[in-house]
Amino acid sequence: MIDKHLYISTVILLTISLIMSYSLSTYTILLYHYDDFHFFTRQLGAVFIGLILILFLSKLNPDKWFNRVGFALFITFFLLMIFMQFMPSSMVKAVGGAKRWIHIGSASIAPVEFFKVGFVFFLAWSFSRKLTNIGKLSLKEEFKIFMPYLSIFGIVVILIAILQKDLGQTVVLAGTLSILFVLTGRSIKFFMVLMGLGFTSFVGLVLIAPHRMHRIVSWWSTVQDTVLSFIPFEAVQALHVDIGKEPYQISNSLNAMQNGGFWGQGLGNGQFKLGYISEVHTDFVLAGLTEEIGFVGLMIVILTFLVMIFRINKIAGDLVETHYYLFTVGIALIISLALIINSYGISGITPIKGIAVPFLSYGGSQIVANSIAIGMVLMLSKKRKIYNKEEKN
Repeated sequence: MIDKHLYISTVILLTISLIMSYSLSTYTILLYHYDDFHFFTRQLGAVFIGLILILFLSKLNPDKWFNRVGFALFITFFLLMIFMQFMPSSMVKAVGGAKRWIHIGSASIAPVEFFKVGFVFFLAWSFSRKLTNIGKLSLKEEFKIFMPYLSIFGIVVILIAILQKDLGQTVVLAGTLSILFVLTGRSIKFFMVLMGLGFTSFVGLVLIAPHRMHRIVSWWSTVQDTVLSFIPFEAVQALHVDIGKEPYQISNSLNAMQNGGFWGQGLGNGQFKLGYISEVHTDFVLAGLTEEIGFVGLMIVILTFLVMIFRINKIAGDLVETHYYLFTVGIALIISLALIINSYGISGITPIKGIAVPFLSYGGSQIVANSIAIGMVLMLSKKRKIYNKEEKN
Protein backbone atom coordinates (compact mmCIF):
# COMPACT_ATOMS: atom_id res chain seq x y z
CA MET A 1 0.00 0.00 0.00
CA ILE A 2 1.21 3.52 -0.80
CA ASP A 3 1.41 6.22 1.86
CA LYS A 4 -2.16 7.58 1.95
CA HIS A 5 -1.32 10.68 4.01
CA LEU A 6 1.22 11.82 1.43
CA TYR A 7 -1.18 11.19 -1.42
CA ILE A 8 -4.07 13.02 0.28
CA SER A 9 -1.91 16.05 1.19
CA THR A 10 -0.79 16.27 -2.46
CA VAL A 11 -4.39 16.11 -3.70
CA ILE A 12 -5.41 18.87 -1.25
CA LEU A 13 -2.68 21.21 -2.48
CA LEU A 14 -3.49 20.51 -6.12
CA THR A 15 -7.19 21.17 -5.45
CA ILE A 16 -6.37 24.52 -3.80
CA SER A 17 -4.16 25.39 -6.79
CA LEU A 18 -7.12 24.84 -9.11
CA ILE A 19 -9.35 27.11 -7.06
CA MET A 20 -6.76 29.87 -6.80
CA SER A 21 -5.79 29.67 -10.49
CA TYR A 22 -9.38 30.64 -11.29
CA SER A 23 -9.88 33.18 -8.50
CA LEU A 24 -6.54 35.03 -8.71
CA SER A 25 -6.19 35.29 -12.50
CA THR A 26 -9.01 37.85 -12.96
CA TYR A 27 -6.85 40.84 -13.88
CA THR A 28 -4.64 38.92 -16.32
CA ILE A 29 -7.72 37.50 -18.05
CA LEU A 30 -9.21 40.97 -18.48
CA LEU A 31 -5.89 42.49 -19.55
CA TYR A 32 -5.20 39.95 -22.30
CA HIS A 33 -8.85 39.19 -23.16
CA TYR A 34 -8.59 35.51 -22.31
CA ASP A 35 -11.56 33.24 -21.76
CA ASP A 36 -12.77 33.29 -18.14
CA PHE A 37 -11.61 29.70 -17.61
CA HIS A 38 -8.30 30.05 -19.52
CA PHE A 39 -5.96 29.52 -16.56
CA PHE A 40 -8.29 27.15 -14.74
CA THR A 41 -8.57 24.86 -17.77
CA ARG A 42 -4.82 24.74 -18.31
CA GLN A 43 -4.16 24.13 -14.63
CA LEU A 44 -6.83 21.43 -14.60
CA GLY A 45 -5.07 19.66 -17.47
CA ALA A 46 -1.74 19.78 -15.58
CA VAL A 47 -3.35 18.55 -12.35
CA PHE A 48 -5.08 15.70 -14.21
CA ILE A 49 -1.80 14.61 -15.83
CA GLY A 50 -0.02 14.96 -12.48
CA LEU A 51 -2.52 12.77 -10.63
CA ILE A 52 -2.40 10.12 -13.37
CA LEU A 53 1.41 10.09 -13.16
CA ILE A 54 1.33 9.84 -9.36
CA LEU A 55 -0.96 6.82 -9.47
CA PHE A 56 0.93 5.22 -12.37
CA LEU A 57 4.38 5.63 -10.82
CA SER A 58 3.19 4.54 -7.38
CA LYS A 59 2.16 1.16 -8.79
CA LEU A 60 5.53 0.39 -10.40
CA ASN A 61 8.10 -1.95 -8.90
CA PRO A 62 10.93 0.29 -7.61
CA ASP A 63 13.59 -2.40 -8.11
CA LYS A 64 12.78 -2.46 -11.81
CA TRP A 65 11.61 1.05 -12.68
CA PHE A 66 13.00 3.56 -10.18
CA ASN A 67 16.45 3.89 -11.76
CA ARG A 68 15.01 3.93 -15.28
CA VAL A 69 12.65 6.80 -14.49
CA GLY A 70 15.35 8.70 -12.60
CA PHE A 71 17.99 8.42 -15.32
CA ALA A 72 15.43 9.32 -18.00
CA LEU A 73 14.58 12.54 -16.13
CA PHE A 74 18.19 13.49 -15.45
CA ILE A 75 19.61 12.83 -18.93
CA THR A 76 16.62 14.01 -20.98
CA PHE A 77 16.13 17.35 -19.29
CA PHE A 78 19.83 18.02 -18.81
CA LEU A 79 20.24 17.72 -22.58
CA LEU A 80 17.10 19.77 -23.21
CA MET A 81 18.48 22.64 -21.11
CA ILE A 82 21.57 22.60 -23.31
CA PHE A 83 19.83 22.19 -26.68
CA MET A 84 17.10 24.76 -25.96
CA GLN A 85 19.73 27.50 -26.19
CA PHE A 86 20.11 26.61 -29.89
CA MET A 87 16.46 25.96 -30.75
CA PRO A 88 14.61 28.34 -33.13
CA SER A 89 12.72 31.27 -31.66
CA SER A 90 9.45 29.65 -32.74
CA MET A 91 10.08 26.99 -30.08
CA VAL A 92 12.12 28.87 -27.49
CA LYS A 93 11.42 32.56 -27.05
CA ALA A 94 13.93 34.69 -25.16
CA VAL A 95 12.27 36.78 -22.44
CA GLY A 96 14.65 39.37 -21.03
CA GLY A 97 17.51 37.48 -22.65
CA ALA A 98 16.60 34.23 -20.86
CA LYS A 99 15.36 31.06 -22.53
CA ARG A 100 13.37 29.08 -19.96
CA TRP A 101 10.47 27.49 -21.83
CA ILE A 102 10.12 25.22 -24.82
CA HIS A 103 6.86 25.91 -26.67
CA ILE A 104 5.09 22.99 -28.34
CA GLY A 105 1.83 24.17 -29.86
CA SER A 106 -0.24 25.84 -27.13
CA ALA A 107 1.74 24.11 -24.39
CA SER A 108 5.10 25.08 -22.91
CA ILE A 109 7.63 23.10 -20.88
CA ALA A 110 10.16 24.41 -18.36
CA PRO A 111 12.91 21.73 -18.43
CA VAL A 112 14.47 22.97 -15.19
CA GLU A 113 11.44 21.81 -13.17
CA PHE A 114 11.89 18.23 -14.35
CA PHE A 115 15.68 18.43 -14.16
CA LYS A 116 15.48 19.19 -10.42
CA VAL A 117 13.90 15.79 -9.81
CA GLY A 118 16.43 14.09 -12.08
CA PHE A 119 19.30 15.92 -10.39
CA VAL A 120 18.17 14.71 -6.95
CA PHE A 121 18.01 11.16 -8.35
CA PHE A 122 21.52 11.44 -9.81
CA LEU A 123 22.94 12.70 -6.52
CA ALA A 124 21.23 9.93 -4.55
CA TRP A 125 22.40 7.25 -6.99
CA SER A 126 25.98 8.51 -7.15
CA PHE A 127 26.38 9.33 -3.44
CA SER A 128 25.13 5.87 -2.44
CA ARG A 129 27.77 4.27 -4.68
CA LYS A 130 30.73 6.55 -4.00
CA LEU A 131 30.38 8.07 -0.52
CA THR A 132 28.89 5.51 1.82
CA ASN A 133 31.03 3.26 4.04
CA ILE A 134 34.26 5.18 3.41
CA GLY A 135 34.76 6.34 6.98
CA LYS A 136 36.08 9.64 8.31
CA LEU A 137 38.11 11.78 5.90
CA SER A 138 40.22 14.90 6.15
CA LEU A 139 38.86 18.19 4.79
CA LYS A 140 41.23 17.93 1.82
CA GLU A 141 40.04 14.39 1.03
CA GLU A 142 36.42 15.51 1.26
CA PHE A 143 37.06 18.28 -1.26
CA LYS A 144 38.80 15.79 -3.57
CA ILE A 145 35.73 13.54 -3.52
CA PHE A 146 33.38 16.50 -3.94
CA MET A 147 35.18 18.06 -6.95
CA PRO A 148 33.44 15.96 -9.67
CA TYR A 149 30.05 16.97 -8.27
CA LEU A 150 31.16 20.58 -8.05
CA SER A 151 32.18 20.43 -11.73
CA ILE A 152 28.75 19.09 -12.72
CA PHE A 153 27.05 21.72 -10.60
CA GLY A 154 29.18 24.39 -12.29
CA ILE A 155 27.62 23.39 -15.62
CA VAL A 156 24.19 23.51 -13.98
CA VAL A 157 24.88 27.05 -12.72
CA ILE A 158 25.81 28.16 -16.25
CA LEU A 159 22.67 26.59 -17.73
CA ILE A 160 20.22 27.83 -15.10
CA ALA A 161 21.62 30.86 -13.27
CA ILE A 162 23.43 32.49 -16.22
CA LEU A 163 21.68 31.39 -19.42
CA GLN A 164 18.18 31.13 -17.93
CA LYS A 165 18.80 33.90 -15.35
CA ASP A 166 17.06 31.78 -12.72
CA LEU A 167 19.03 32.15 -9.49
CA GLY A 168 16.21 30.84 -7.30
CA GLN A 169 16.30 27.34 -8.79
CA THR A 170 20.10 27.33 -8.49
CA VAL A 171 19.86 28.13 -4.78
CA VAL A 172 17.41 25.25 -4.30
CA LEU A 173 19.70 22.80 -6.08
CA ALA A 174 22.80 24.08 -4.26
CA GLY A 175 21.14 23.67 -0.87
CA THR A 176 19.95 20.17 -1.76
CA LEU A 177 23.41 19.15 -2.99
CA SER A 178 25.12 20.44 0.16
CA ILE A 179 22.73 18.84 2.64
CA LEU A 180 22.66 15.47 0.86
CA PHE A 181 26.47 15.45 0.81
CA VAL A 182 26.53 15.98 4.59
CA LEU A 183 23.95 13.22 5.09
CA THR A 184 26.39 10.74 3.55
CA GLY A 185 28.64 11.23 6.58
CA ARG A 186 30.70 14.24 5.59
CA SER A 187 31.91 16.65 8.29
CA ILE A 188 30.16 19.78 9.51
CA LYS A 189 33.41 21.68 8.87
CA PHE A 190 33.18 20.76 5.20
CA PHE A 191 29.54 21.84 5.15
CA MET A 192 30.42 25.24 6.62
CA VAL A 193 33.23 25.75 4.09
CA LEU A 194 30.79 24.75 1.34
CA MET A 195 28.26 27.29 2.60
CA GLY A 196 30.95 29.97 2.52
CA LEU A 197 31.83 29.10 -1.07
CA GLY A 198 28.16 29.03 -1.97
CA PHE A 199 27.56 32.48 -0.48
CA THR A 200 30.58 33.87 -2.32
CA SER A 201 29.31 32.41 -5.60
CA PHE A 202 25.85 33.82 -4.90
CA VAL A 203 27.29 37.31 -4.41
CA GLY A 204 29.28 36.96 -7.63
CA LEU A 205 26.20 35.93 -9.61
CA VAL A 206 24.33 38.94 -8.21
CA LEU A 207 27.11 41.40 -9.04
CA ILE A 208 27.43 40.31 -12.68
CA ALA A 209 23.68 40.69 -13.32
CA PRO A 210 22.26 44.25 -13.07
CA HIS A 211 18.67 43.02 -12.69
CA ARG A 212 19.66 40.96 -9.63
CA MET A 213 21.58 43.86 -8.14
CA HIS A 214 18.53 46.09 -8.63
CA ARG A 215 16.37 43.48 -6.92
CA ILE A 216 18.76 43.33 -3.94
CA VAL A 217 18.83 47.13 -3.63
CA SER A 218 15.03 47.28 -3.86
CA TRP A 219 14.70 44.70 -1.11
CA TRP A 220 17.26 46.50 1.08
CA SER A 221 15.30 49.73 0.75
CA THR A 222 12.33 48.03 2.43
CA VAL A 223 14.24 46.62 5.42
CA GLN A 224 17.07 49.15 5.89
CA ASP A 225 15.29 51.29 8.49
CA THR A 226 14.77 48.32 10.78
CA VAL A 227 18.26 46.92 10.33
CA LEU A 228 20.10 50.24 10.53
CA SER A 229 18.36 51.14 13.79
CA PHE A 230 20.74 48.67 15.47
CA ILE A 231 23.88 50.18 13.87
CA PRO A 232 25.82 53.24 15.12
CA PHE A 233 24.89 56.47 13.32
CA GLU A 234 28.27 56.91 11.64
CA ALA A 235 27.85 53.72 9.63
CA VAL A 236 24.22 54.38 8.70
CA GLN A 237 24.92 57.05 6.12
CA ALA A 238 27.06 54.76 3.99
CA LEU A 239 24.57 51.88 4.08
CA HIS A 240 21.41 53.86 3.50
CA VAL A 241 20.02 53.82 -0.05
CA ASP A 242 17.30 55.94 -1.61
CA ILE A 243 15.58 54.54 -4.70
CA GLY A 244 12.63 56.90 -4.63
CA LYS A 245 9.48 54.81 -4.73
CA GLU A 246 9.11 51.80 -2.46
CA PRO A 247 9.13 48.49 -4.40
CA TYR A 248 5.44 48.00 -5.13
CA GLN A 249 5.55 44.21 -5.38
CA ILE A 250 6.73 43.63 -1.82
CA SER A 251 4.63 46.41 -0.25
CA ASN A 252 1.48 45.31 -2.08
CA SER A 253 2.16 41.68 -1.19
CA LEU A 254 2.37 42.58 2.50
CA ASN A 255 -0.74 44.79 2.23
CA ALA A 256 -2.66 41.96 0.57
CA MET A 257 -1.83 39.56 3.40
CA GLN A 258 -2.74 42.19 5.99
CA ASN A 259 -6.01 42.92 4.18
CA GLY A 260 -6.92 39.24 4.44
CA GLY A 261 -7.04 39.39 8.20
CA PHE A 262 -8.00 36.24 10.08
CA TRP A 263 -10.78 34.89 7.85
CA GLY A 264 -10.02 36.61 4.53
CA GLN A 265 -12.11 38.74 2.19
CA GLY A 266 -13.71 35.66 0.61
CA LEU A 267 -12.94 33.78 -2.61
CA GLY A 268 -12.99 36.15 -5.57
CA ASN A 269 -13.09 39.27 -3.36
CA GLY A 270 -9.38 40.06 -3.23
CA GLN A 271 -8.46 43.60 -4.27
CA PHE A 272 -4.69 43.45 -4.70
CA LYS A 273 -4.95 40.86 -7.47
CA LEU A 274 -6.52 43.57 -9.66
CA GLY A 275 -3.24 44.85 -11.09
CA TYR A 276 -1.48 45.74 -7.83
CA ILE A 277 0.54 42.50 -7.78
CA SER A 278 1.70 41.21 -11.16
CA GLU A 279 1.21 37.50 -11.86
CA VAL A 280 -0.38 36.98 -8.44
CA HIS A 281 -1.52 33.47 -9.43
CA THR A 282 2.11 32.36 -9.94
CA ASP A 283 4.95 33.60 -7.72
CA PHE A 284 2.70 35.61 -5.35
CA VAL A 285 0.00 32.99 -4.94
CA LEU A 286 0.47 32.85 -1.15
CA ALA A 287 -0.17 36.59 -0.85
CA GLY A 288 -3.30 36.42 -3.03
CA LEU A 289 -4.49 33.31 -1.21
CA THR A 290 -4.04 34.94 2.20
CA GLU A 291 -6.07 38.00 1.17
CA GLU A 292 -8.99 35.86 0.03
CA ILE A 293 -9.05 33.04 2.61
CA GLY A 294 -7.15 34.74 5.40
CA PHE A 295 -4.65 33.61 8.02
CA VAL A 296 -6.74 30.51 8.66
CA GLY A 297 -6.54 29.47 5.01
CA LEU A 298 -2.79 30.14 4.92
CA MET A 299 -2.29 27.98 8.02
CA ILE A 300 -4.24 25.14 6.41
CA VAL A 301 -1.94 25.35 3.39
CA ILE A 302 1.21 25.47 5.54
CA LEU A 303 0.02 22.55 7.70
CA THR A 304 -0.69 20.53 4.55
CA PHE A 305 2.85 21.19 3.36
CA LEU A 306 4.19 20.17 6.78
CA VAL A 307 2.23 16.91 6.62
CA MET A 308 3.60 16.26 3.12
CA ILE A 309 7.20 16.93 4.13
CA PHE A 310 6.84 14.93 7.34
CA ARG A 311 5.43 11.92 5.49
CA ILE A 312 8.20 12.06 2.87
CA ASN A 313 10.84 12.12 5.61
CA LYS A 314 8.99 9.36 7.48
CA ILE A 315 9.17 7.20 4.36
CA ALA A 316 12.87 8.05 4.01
CA GLY A 317 13.54 7.01 7.60
CA ASP A 318 11.95 3.60 6.99
CA LEU A 319 13.94 2.81 3.85
CA VAL A 320 16.98 0.56 4.12
CA GLU A 321 18.78 1.27 0.84
CA THR A 322 20.86 4.48 0.94
CA HIS A 323 19.98 5.23 -2.68
CA TYR A 324 16.26 5.35 -1.91
CA TYR A 325 16.77 7.20 1.38
CA LEU A 326 18.82 10.01 -0.16
CA PHE A 327 16.40 10.49 -3.05
CA THR A 328 13.39 10.74 -0.74
CA VAL A 329 15.12 13.23 1.55
CA GLY A 330 16.20 15.19 -1.53
CA ILE A 331 12.61 15.52 -2.72
CA ALA A 332 11.59 16.80 0.73
CA LEU A 333 14.43 19.33 0.47
CA ILE A 334 13.54 20.77 -2.96
CA ILE A 335 9.91 21.17 -1.90
CA SER A 336 10.85 22.74 1.46
CA LEU A 337 13.50 25.09 0.06
CA ALA A 338 11.22 26.32 -2.75
CA LEU A 339 8.42 27.00 -0.25
CA ILE A 340 10.77 28.82 2.15
CA ILE A 341 12.41 30.93 -0.57
CA ASN A 342 9.03 31.96 -2.01
CA SER A 343 7.51 32.69 1.43
CA TYR A 344 10.48 34.77 2.56
CA GLY A 345 10.49 36.68 -0.74
CA ILE A 346 6.83 37.72 -0.76
CA SER A 347 6.99 38.74 2.90
CA GLY A 348 10.08 40.93 2.37
CA ILE A 349 12.42 38.88 4.58
CA THR A 350 14.67 38.13 1.60
CA PRO A 351 14.83 39.46 -1.97
CA ILE A 352 12.24 38.05 -4.37
CA LYS A 353 13.68 35.08 -6.30
CA GLY A 354 10.79 34.40 -8.71
CA ILE A 355 10.37 30.78 -7.71
CA ALA A 356 7.02 28.99 -7.74
CA VAL A 357 5.28 27.47 -4.72
CA PRO A 358 5.34 23.69 -5.34
CA PHE A 359 1.90 22.29 -6.31
CA LEU A 360 0.20 25.63 -5.58
CA SER A 361 1.42 28.19 -8.14
CA TYR A 362 -0.04 28.27 -11.63
CA GLY A 363 2.22 26.41 -14.06
CA GLY A 364 1.95 23.03 -15.75
CA SER A 365 5.64 22.14 -15.64
CA GLN A 366 6.05 22.51 -11.90
CA ILE A 367 2.76 20.69 -11.27
CA VAL A 368 3.70 17.70 -13.45
CA ALA A 369 7.36 17.59 -12.33
CA ASN A 370 6.49 17.70 -8.63
CA SER A 371 3.81 15.08 -9.20
CA ILE A 372 6.43 12.81 -10.77
CA ALA A 373 8.58 13.35 -7.66
CA ILE A 374 5.69 12.40 -5.36
CA GLY A 375 4.89 9.38 -7.55
CA MET A 376 8.48 8.16 -7.25
CA VAL A 377 8.40 8.64 -3.46
CA LEU A 378 5.14 6.68 -3.29
CA MET A 379 6.77 3.99 -5.42
CA LEU A 380 9.47 3.72 -2.76
CA SER A 381 6.93 3.78 0.08
CA LYS A 382 5.90 0.28 -1.02
CA LYS A 383 9.52 -0.77 -0.62
CA ARG A 384 9.37 0.43 2.96
CA LYS A 385 6.41 -1.83 3.61
CA ILE A 386 8.28 -4.81 2.17
CA TYR A 387 11.22 -4.20 4.50
CA ASN A 388 8.95 -3.84 7.51
CA LYS A 389 7.33 -7.19 6.75
CA GLU A 390 10.72 -8.83 6.35
CA GLU A 391 11.86 -7.42 9.72
CA LYS A 392 8.76 -8.80 11.43
CA ASN A 393 9.43 -12.24 9.97
